[in-house]
Amino acid sequence: MVQPSTSWFNASRLKTRHLLLLLHLYEQRSVLRAAEAANMTQPAASKLLAEMESLLGVPLFDRHARGVEPTWYGQVLIRRARSALSEIGRGYDEIASLRSGLTGQAAIGTVVNPGTNLVPQAIAAIKRDFPGILIRVEMDYSRPLVAKLLDGQLDIVIGRIIGPEGAGELQFEPLADEPHSVIVRAGHPLAGRSQVSHADLLEYGWIMPPAASVLRARLDSMFLEYGLSPPQNIVETASLPVIIHLLRHSDLLAALPAESVAPYLQTAQMNVVAIDLGVRMESFGIIRRRDQLLSPGAERVLDALRTTARRLYPEPSGR
Repeated sequence: MVQPSTSWFNASRLKTRHLLLLLHLYEQRSVLRAAEAANMTQPAASKLLAEMESLLGVPLFDRHARGVEPTWYGQVLIRRARSALSEIGRGYDEIASLRSGLTGQAAIGTVVNPGTNLVPQAIAAIKRDFPGILIRVEMDYSRPLVAKLLDGQLDIVIGRIIGPEGAGELQFEPLADEPHSVIVRAGHPLAGRSQVSHADLLEYGWIMPPAASVLRARLDSMFLEYGLSPPQNIVETASLPVIIHLLRHSDLLAALPAESVAPYLQTAQMNVVAIDLGVRMESFGIIRRRDQLLSPGAERVLDALRTTARRLYPEPSGR
């Protein structure tokens, strides 16, 4: 039998409509606008908010002339409410899938390198044995993917845990390192040179990850360590297809794991520049929420990822 985590809180008294209003209040920062978004009157919204605060025994929002702002207590419940409502929504989706003849679903987030080999191969294996499983895949950098995992929008992430935020709620299985190289098109002026300096890299434009990403920070730091300013002629994108097309049709440079563009390297459409970039990322791996009970479909996907990873990657050092 499930027991409340504390004696002062009866979880069964907190309803879905409370949680929905909580998120509307967070988004709208106004009781009136939140009530309109929730299709209720302002007095009804105020009453629901008062019920929540009475149940919890703490203020969830500070009221002021401009509207409302979540307190620390409110921020905690908002984060949990978003995750809970996402799980409920996905539960409805799973039931709908089962009723329509599918056998489950899973949502995966992945960073670039495993997104070009591990994840596709694991999905291909799943589809051979369980063609009815609906699998959704999202490719991005680790930080936004882990945030979506914590919010309940994803079941599994193949990436890294960046920083302490949420780390205590996560379980990490390391898979492999991810060294980055400078990638250029075939025929690029740097492609045929036996020696290239970091200063040479500044003669050309760069395709850079978004400014908030860890890789971007490490690329900028790399140039600074060599007494150089970071590139100013840049294109920012996190999309691998966009990066590939830009590389093939321009003299732009990009820092990528060689494995992520292996087909283009093997067919001599791209080249690795002869320089040790000196930029490495922490090992990527399988990330899950510790308290999450995966659906049968997601469990099958997790098994396929582990099986495929054992074939693709050697054991990480120290594991």
